[in-house]
Amino acid sequence: MADNMSKEKRTKTMKAIRSQSKLENIFTKALWKKGYRFRKNSKTLFGKPDISIKKYKIVIFIDSCFWHVCPLHSNEPKSNQGYWKNKLLRNQQRDKKVNEYYRENGWHIKRIWEHEIKEDFDKAIADTCDFIDKVKINSK
Repeated sequence: MADNMSKEKRTKTMKAIRSQSKLENIFTKALWKKGYRFRKNSKTLFGKPDISIKKYKIVIFIDSCFWHVCPLHSNEPKSNQGYWKNKLLRNQQRDKKVNEYYRENGWHIKRIWEHEIKEDFDKAIADTCDFIDKVKINSK
């Protein structure tokens, strides 16, 4: 099935997609409330991590099940399949490249799936707090 939007309208629609979701904002507000201080979507770091703490070399990414092709919840769009297959594959390749970059440079990286936050918000927060705390302890 062909795309039912003109190229210009599709570009405008895609540009309107927010870089921060409501879920990310709720998640980061909960971390902040627990006393963790960090930067959101730092443009100075490779891959613009959702959460970063440079002092401890921590980066955290909150990955959407659709955009990052979750093995449990991902589905391919029915229209314009060639475009979407390439787009989602590029996203996965970029995620791998970002992971490699941070590991090679001694950073601590955590990726959280959108569904993990939705299924058990408190557990996702607790796991993230544990991750940050362990890095902080080991860096002393």
